[in-house]
Amino acid sequence: MKKSLLVLFSFFACTTVAAQTTRNGFELISRPAQKQIDILYNGQLLTAYCYTDSIAKPFLYPVNTLGGITVTRGFPVKPIPGESTDHPHHVGIWMNYESVNGIDFWNNSSAIAAAKKEHYGTIVHQKILNQSASGRKATLGVTATWVNQAQETFLNEHTTYFFEIKDNRFYITRKTTLTALRNPVVFKDVKDGFFAIRLAKELEMPSATSKSFTDDKGNITTVPAPGTGVPTGMYYASNGKTGDAVWSSQGTWAMLKGKKDGASVTIAMFDHPSNTGYPTYWHARGYGLFALNPLGRAVFSNGRDSLNLVLQPGRSQTFTYRIVIAQQDLTIPEAAAMDAAFKQSRY
Repeated sequence: MKKSLLVLFSFFACTTVAAQTTRNGFELISRPAQKQIDILYNGQLLTAYCYTDSIAKPFLYPVNTLGGITVTRGFPVKPIPGESTDHPHHVGIWMNYESVNGIDFWNNSSAIAAAKKEHYGTIVHQKILNQSASGRKATLGVTATWVNQAQETFLNEHTTYFFEIKDNRFYITRKTTLTALRNPVVFKDVKDGFFAIRLAKELEMPSATSKSFTDDKGNITTVPAPGTGVPTGMYYASNGKTGDAVWSSQGTWAMLKGKKDGASVTIAMFDHPSNTGYPTYWHARGYGLFALNPLGRAVFSNGRDSLNLVLQPGRSQTFTYRIVIAQQDLTIPEAAAMDAAFKQSRY
């Protein structure tokens, strides 16, 4: 009898401990040995802030829905059989640019030969400023520097990530302030930039043909045809354009809808009225690059528009963007409503 009571007591004691350790809401876990901070919700990984040495900038990776579906491509961090291996600099969610005082931050990766590295820049993580997590909201503040191969610093970066769960969707808002240091910093109008996510193969647009793309240095990257079986993606933009027509068009929001792991998935991206170049141009490619670029206006407008943003020494520019990850088939009215709410937000 006593033994039975002891077993019963032990069962309830373990149950109580398990209940006490169940994690509700957001939690940020630092893993300095891996150079990352995991962002969890109800104990499940939604994304991680990564600042590994092998990638030429900090980035969020992987990116998951609340239901656990990974929407980002695995390559080059954790390649998945059958996925594309083009553009090794496309990793998770990131922000950088192709021409900063003539230095290319966008295309830098381990694939660049050492002899050519002088033309490429790196965004170097400096420190974690602050982090907080409570219920359905979390924030992470970090700093970084934009440097060339000779370790000359062009820009200081201060970024705050705002994470939120709302309407069963994962909201990621990034507010980044770039400050020029001793010399003027010129962001020449070019194609490749600025805020981006590289999506999983299932969320690419179906295509039966391969395509080639050229950067500002004349380097050509060929993307093989993804086929018409696995890819299910389709772009929709606030300006009414869809598919490939979204590329180079202007709009306040765009979204990519598709299916992965048997579920509907929508990735929506929003510009904010406080940003330079609002409304942005969309650098949205069918092969899985979903980006906005407010700084490449001469390219996207075929010369009708231009910006060539210059930051004088000591001057700053702030950019605020939002990505919504939904394991849902969002409608255009829903995206428009989220856009209206974002316009009214203060960051």
